[in-house]
Amino acid sequence: MAVLNIIRDCLDALLHPSARYDALTRARHRAFVAPRLLGSLVAFAAFPVYLAMRGAPTALEVAAFTWLIAPILLSWFLSRTGRYEGAHVLSSLAMAGMVMTLAMKTGGIESFAAIWLVVVPLEAALSASRRVVVFASVLALACAALLIVFGHFDMLPASDSIAAFRGALTAFGVASATVYAAGLAFGAESLARVSVSLLNVEEDRYHLLARNMSDVISRHRRNGALQFISPAAETMLGTPATRLLGHGLFDRVHVADRPAYLTALSDAARDGEARSVEFRLKRDAARGGERGQNSTGDFIWVEMRCRPLEPAAQMATPEFEVVAVMRDVTDRKIQEQALDLARTAAEQADAAKTRFLATMSHELRTPLNAIIGFSEMIVQEDALMLDAARRKEYAQLINDSGQHLLSVVNGILDMSKMESGNFEISPEPFAPRAALLNCCNLLALKARENSIDLVTRAPEDLPFMNGDPRAFKQIVLNLVSNAIKFTERGGMVTVSAGIDGSRLVLRVTDTGVGIAADDLKRIGDPFFQAGKTYQRRHEGTGLGLSIVKSLVALHAGEISVQSRINEGTTVTVALPLAFTPPMPQPSSNIATLTPALRSGPSNPSHQVKKSA
Repeated sequence: MAVLNIIRDCLDALLHPSARYDALTRARHRAFVAPRLLGSLVAFAAFPVYLAMRGAPTALEVAAFTWLIAPILLSWFLSRTGRYEGAHVLSSLAMAGMVMTLAMKTGGIESFAAIWLVVVPLEAALSASRRVVVFASVLALACAALLIVFGHFDMLPASDSIAAFRGALTAFGVASATVYAAGLAFGAESLARVSVSLLNVEEDRYHLLARNMSDVISRHRRNGALQFISPAAETMLGTPATRLLGHGLFDRVHVADRPAYLTALSDAARDGEARSVEFRLKRDAARGGERGQNSTGDFIWVEMRCRPLEPAAQMATPEFEVVAVMRDVTDRKIQEQALDLARTAAEQADAAKTRFLATMSHELRTPLNAIIGFSEMIVQEDALMLDAARRKEYAQLINDSGQHLLSVVNGILDMSKMESGNFEISPEPFAPRAALLNCCNLLALKARENSIDLVTRAPEDLPFMNGDPRAFKQIVLNLVSNAIKFTERGGMVTVSAGIDGSRLVLRVTDTGVGIAADDLKRIGDPFFQAGKTYQRRHEGTGLGLSIVKSLVALHAGEISVQSRINEGTTVTVALPLAFTPPMPQPSSNIATLTPALRSGPSNPSHQVKKSA
C-alpha cells in the first residue's frame, strides 16, 4: 500500500493544477497518464534487449518503437496544458497513424494490425466526450476505408516476407488488441466506480445538510404536487415526510391561503423568477413537547421562497418544476401581531387623551367660570345692590357648580383607582329593591323636569344580596342618569330588576337617541363618548359607563349593551346574589414587603409611631 501511495503521489505531482481540486477530473487525468507512462517505460526497457537479440532494426521496427514511446509526449501535453479532450484527440491520431502504417506494410485490411482500429474509438470513450468519440470513430472508419481502397487498387507494398507468419501475427494482433481493450474496460470501470463513489459522497453531504437544516427544502410540480421534501418537515409539521408527498402538503395549507400558495408556484414555473409567499400550515400535535403552543395541533405561519428548477435538472421531465425553501415564521407573526395591537392601543390611548383634554376643558371650565363669576358678583353686592334672595340664588349656583366639579373629580379618581386595582369594595348583605327605589326617587325630579316618564319595576320579593351597597347605588345612578340624559322629551326610561338563577338581573331601557354600531363596540372605554366631541349636546366626561363596567367586574358580574339609532338603548347588568370577594394572595404581600424589609426603615420616627 505504501508503494501504491507513493506512485499515486508521483502521478498527482505530474497533473495539471486545474485537475488537482476535483476528484473525478483528477482520476481521469491519472487514468490517462499512468498506462501511457508505464507502456513507454516498458518500451524503453525492452528496446536494448530487442536490439541485442535482433540486431540492427528495420525502419518498420523503429517506427513501432517510436509509437510506443509517443505516449510520453501525450502525457507531457496533458500535464502542461490540462486539455483532457485535446490529449485524447492526439492519442487517437497517434494510434490510428501507427495502425495505418503497420497495416499498409503488412497486408492492408488483412493485416494483423487492422484489428487495432477497433480500439481507437474504445480508447476515446474514456474521454467522456461525445465529440472525441465521434472523431475517433470517423477516424477509424476512414483508415479502414483507405486500407480497403489501397488494397483494391494494388497500391500497397508487397508483403511476401511475412506471409509465413501471417497466422501468428494475426493471433498476436487479436490477443494484443483484446488485452489493450481489457485494460481500457478496467480503466472505464475504475472511473465509473470513482464517479459513483463521489456521487454517493455528494449525496450523503446533501442529505446531511438537508437533515440538519431547520429550513425545509421541497420540490413541487406546477400544480402544487410535492415531489420531494427534506426531513426537516417532520420537525416543523410533526408528521412523517412521506405523508406530505403528492397533495399531502397542499391538504395542510389553510383554505384561505391555498390560492396564494398555488399562484406562487405557478408564477415561479411560468415566469422563471423567484416568488415569495406566506401561508398557514396545519401542524399535528407536538410529540414530546417540542412546541408547547402547538400541543393540541394548530396552524403555523410559513414563509416559502420558490424558484424554477435549473434547466439542466429540468431535462428529465417535460413539465416545469419548482424548488422551494420553507421557514417557520410563527414567532415573527406573533411579534407583528403584538406590535399591531400595541400600535392600536397607543393610537387609542392618544385619541383617549385628546378626548379627555377636550372633555375636561369643558367640564372643568364651565363650573369654574360659574363659581368665579357668581362669587365676584357676591363680593360686589353693594355696587350691584343685591338683595338677600339674589345672594341666596347665587350661593346656590356656586354650590351646584362646586358639587358638579367635585363629581367630575371623584369620577376621575374612582376610574384611576379601578384601573390601578386600588379600588376596594366592602361586601355586606343589603336589600337591592330598597336601594333601587332610592336611586330612582333621587332621579325622579330630573326626569320630570325633562318630561320623561321614569318607570320602576322591582318585585317586592327580591331577596337580599351580598355586595357593596355603595357600589350598587353608583351603578344604578349612573345607568339611570345616562338613560335620562340621552332620552328626548316625552320619552320613557324603564328600570326593572329580577332574579335569574343565582344572579340579580338589572335592566335599564330608554327610548333615547341610541348608539351607532361602531360606537357600541367601544362603549365602556374611559372618556369615550358616542359621536364626535364637537357635536355633543349633553354634559359629561364619558366615565359613567366605564365606572359601571369596572364596578360590575369587581362584583364578578356581567354587563351587556344593546342599542339602535333613534330607537333606544338597553343596558343589562347581572350580579351574583352571593358575592364573595377573592382572597388576597400571600405571595404578593410577601413580595411587596420584601423590598422594604431588605432596605430597612427609612424614617425612624415613623417606625416609632407605628410601633406605638
